[in-house]
Amino acid sequence: IDQGKVVGWFQGGSELGPRALGHRSILGDARDPDMKDKINNKVKHREEFRPFAPAVPLEDADAWFELSNHPSPYMLFSVKCKQPELIPSGVHIDDTSRVQTVTKEDNGRFYQLVRRFGDKTKVPVIINTSFNVQGQPIVESPADAIKCFLKTEIDVLVLENYVVEKK
Repeated sequence: IDQGKVVGWFQGGSELGPRALGHRSILGDARDPDMKDKINNKVKHREEFRPFAPAVPLEDADAWFELSNHPSPYMLFSVKCKQPELIPSGVHIDDTSRVQTVTKEDNGRFYQLVRRFGDKTKVPVIINTSFNVQGQPIVESPADAIKCFLKTEIDVLVLENYVVEKK
């Protein structure tokens, strides 16, 4: 992710509801000002104005977003970003974000990924969107994940314990 790659992330059981919460996600570097457009144009095939949710460890959330120590595990709140210039692909035009806070207990491997990204880059925020393309349901099976990976410009697929890259 820190090298500008778009990552398809498929881990564990399916999620319930309309949002990608870290089991079936397309992930990117929120610091990259072109990442939102790259995912919208080359993967999701949707309008360029549509923002993505930034995922952040709960313990770091108040440094980045005006959450007032309230967790937001389901991306239900749109809040002001405190450092929009550092995560341009994670904020909307008005510097708000529909934040997802993640914890080790609730998000396991996804939390570890976001935490390690933050340790490496000093910015513990990645963008997260559902693992699908416009008009299609979120991928359900490993076969769905591979099909979506091959038909889009996703660079890397993390399928449970396997990492698949395009040449």
